[in-house]
Amino acid sequence: MAKTTRTGTLVHERLESRALVGNALGDPSERDVFVYLPPQYASNPKQRFPVIHVIVGFTGMGASPFQRSFFGEALQDRMDRLIRARKIPPLILATPDCMTSLGGSQYVNSSATGAYETFVVKEVVPFVDAGFRTQATARHRAICGKSSGGYGALMLGMKYPKVFGALASHSGDAYFDYCYRFDFVKCWNALRAAGGVEKWLRAFRKKTKVGGDDIHALNIIAMAACYSPDAASPYGFELPFDLDTGEERAEIMRRWRRVDPVHAVKRYASNLKQLRGIFIDCGLRDEWALQVGARVLSSRLKALGIRHVHQEFDDGHMGISYRYDVSFAHLAKWIS
Repeated sequence: MAKTTRTGTLVHERLESRALVGNALGDPSERDVFVYLPPQYASNPKQRFPVIHVIVGFTGMGASPFQRSFFGEALQDRMDRLIRARKIPPLILATPDCMTSLGGSQYVNSSATGAYETFVVKEVVPFVDAGFRTQATARHRAICGKSSGGYGALMLGMKYPKVFGALASHSGDAYFDYCYRFDFVKCWNALRAAGGVEKWLRAFRKKTKVGGDDIHALNIIAMAACYSPDAASPYGFELPFDLDTGEERAEIMRRWRRVDPVHAVKRYASNLKQLRGIFIDCGLRDEWALQVGARVLSSRLKALGIRHVHQEFDDGHMGISYRYDVSFAHLAKWIS
C-alpha cells in the first residue's frame, strides 16, 4: 500500500525472508520494508535514483523513523524539505524492520537471534532494487543509522563495499569497553534478583510497563545474544560477566571486541578504502560515552590512511534525528 505525503510517497512493503525462517527466538520471517520515493519518482517515470538504506536503533521498528511527533520531524517530511530546499538531490530511502523479541538484532548473523546481516544485504537490498527504479550499484547505494543502527551501518559498510558505496554512523556503538560497561552491573543485579536469565526474561515479558532499569538489562542480554551466541548454552548465548560473582569473562569479552568497530577497522581496512565516503558523528554528552568510541574510531581510521568525516556536536544520545540533515548531505554527494 502507498501513502502520499505532501510531495514524496511512502510505500509499505512486506518481504518474506528466507534468512530469518526458523530463527531461535521464533520471531516472524515476514518483515516490513518502508520505502520513501521522492516527488520526482512520479513526475519522471524513466529516472533512476540513488538509495540510502536507513537502519534503526535498539528497540526501534522499521516504521519508527517515519512516525510524526510534536518534538521531531518524520523522515519523509525531512526528505521532502531537504529535496525542496535543494540541500540534497532526489533520493530513495529504504528502511527494513529488523526488530527481535530481545529488542534488536545489531544487524548481525547470530544463532541466538537470526541471520539479520544476510537479511539486509542479501534480501532487502535486491528486493528494493527489483521493486523500484534505483541506481542498483554500490556506487549509488549507502547505508546509514543511529545508535545500534550506526553500529550496523559501520559493520555492514566495512564488510560489503561491493554492496554499499558509503556509510554514515550517528552515535554508533563502538569501543565496547566503555559503552557497554555502564550497563553490566545493572544487568547483573537484575538477573541475580530474578534468579537467572530465563526467569528475568519471563518476568520482563509479562510486564505491562517497562522501566529504565529493564531496558539497561535487556540491552546487555540482547548484545550477548548478538555478539557471543552459543547454541550449547541453556539460553543460546554467553554473558560477558560471571552470573555468580559479576566478574568479567575475558574469553567472552574477546569475542565482543572482535566485532567492535574500533578493532574491526584494521581487519577491513582494504574494504573501507574502497568506500566513496564515511561519515561518523556523536554528541559530546552521549549517555553511553559513545563520543569516546567515535573519537577512537576516527583515530584508528586516520592511522590506517582511511579518509572520513568525523563531527561532534553539543547534545546527548536521544532526539538527534536532526543530524540526518548533515549526514544525508554528505551521503548524497558521495552516491549521486
